[in-house]
Amino acid sequence: MNIDIDNIESLGQLKRSGWESISVKEEIRQNLIQKLRKDEPLFPDILGYEHTVIPQLQHALLSKHDIILLGLRGQAKTRMLRMMVNFLDEFMPIIKDSEINDDPFNPVSKYARDRVEEEGDSTPIEWIHRSERYGEKLATPDTTVADLIGDLDPIKAATQKRTLADENVINFGLIPRTNRGVFAINELPDLQPRIQVSLLNIMQERDIQIRGFDVRIPLDVMMIFSANPEDYTNRGNIITPLKDRIDSQIMTHYPKNIKIGMDITSQEAWSARNGEVHVSVPEIVKEIIEQTAIEARNSEYIDQKSGVSARLTITAMEQLISSAERRAIVNGETKTTARITDVYNIVPALTGKLELVYEGEQEGAINVAKHLIGKAIKKRFIEHFPDPQDEKKQEDGNKYQAILDWFADGNDLELSDKMSNKEYKRTLNRVKGLADFVKKNAPYTDERESLVLMDLVVEALHQHSMLGKEDMENMRSYSDMLGSMLGSVDDFDDFDDI
Repeated sequence: MNIDIDNIESLGQLKRSGWESISVKEEIRQNLIQKLRKDEPLFPDILGYEHTVIPQLQHALLSKHDIILLGLRGQAKTRMLRMMVNFLDEFMPIIKDSEINDDPFNPVSKYARDRVEEEGDSTPIEWIHRSERYGEKLATPDTTVADLIGDLDPIKAATQKRTLADENVINFGLIPRTNRGVFAINELPDLQPRIQVSLLNIMQERDIQIRGFDVRIPLDVMMIFSANPEDYTNRGNIITPLKDRIDSQIMTHYPKNIKIGMDITSQEAWSARNGEVHVSVPEIVKEIIEQTAIEARNSEYIDQKSGVSARLTITAMEQLISSAERRAIVNGETKTTARITDVYNIVPALTGKLELVYEGEQEGAINVAKHLIGKAIKKRFIEHFPDPQDEKKQEDGNKYQAILDWFADGNDLELSDKMSNKEYKRTLNRVKGLADFVKKNAPYTDERESLVLMDLVVEALHQHSMLGKEDMENMRSYSDMLGSMLGSVDDFDDFDDI
């Protein structure tokens, strides 16, 4: 309904405008229907849920349900909860200065009832934006009933010279203050069971009772929650009566395929720096970043009940770009391309986001992170290039033989973190057969990307146990696998001679 809210400032004017009072869930339902008819985006920028979570959310909203989103960390649960406010009307009238957004036609607080009784159609009203109708609380063990529901305020009683039996001395909590709106509780299991009990009346009878007051205050609020699966943490559980009162439980999930994951990372990562250096990231490097998260979600070293957040790939991409950016700045360059060195520089973005099981702790967080990156490189490489393991079995010749022969002749390849573009090109072109191999298998790439692919081929041959590799502080050194093994034996012999 189109109403000129600037000219409606009293209860009488509101009555004459034709505005109708409806419940918040009916309001959300009607607005959702309008958006569906107009084919408007319901949850913009939420990718990968188009055929799973979002349809289920639509069904729940059309059913006027309270909702819980259940899923592991980094699955956009909080973002989706906050988007629920977009299904409310842009503006809503309340009794002016009401603490709990009293409906002018159906006031529930003593303040609002008294004011309407005294002033009638002259009762002033105000319009609040939908953003003011959303409330949120992160559940923590120290959350109290007073925080959520409310309590008596002795200071207010003393200041206003009222008794503690007067309704006007109630200090309303967060949920009543979001009356006629949407209230979200994140990480619901972290609420103490006795605090969860306080939500039961809101969920079923739609009212609250504070302390010893005989008065029950009816509320009109949509409750939405988020939680990790109950077996994810020992911090707490959702009590059965409360779980029973939540109408729809919707399971979220990680991206179903690598393309969706890459789209999410591209959308969320801070890639466009607008700085002195332009960093381009080859598509295969983006794939490796995303594949690293996929490998982590299937790794025996990672606690799968904890999950691997989508934030891992976002921060990893930002670290990758920063690594390339720093190198270009040091070398006085304005353009550069992300290299395999930069891929390994994302380790700090991984270690803080991986919950390791005992075996992972034994290996160490850094080693686990490098192991995951290596597996990702190995996996994505064979999607674009011949599988080195298959090539070993070919009777008509190994496509990688020229490259391997160069290393077998006693040559080493050293790639440092600080190499300029020119030095990087010169060093890689030393490897006989490497440029020709990339040109043949990736003919449409530009020179900068071809160099990165040459770098990738060498690293992939190491991951397939066909080249040796030594990691130093700021350098990777590749050599023939047999020579590397013999070198290790010589080291032991030298040790014995001491």
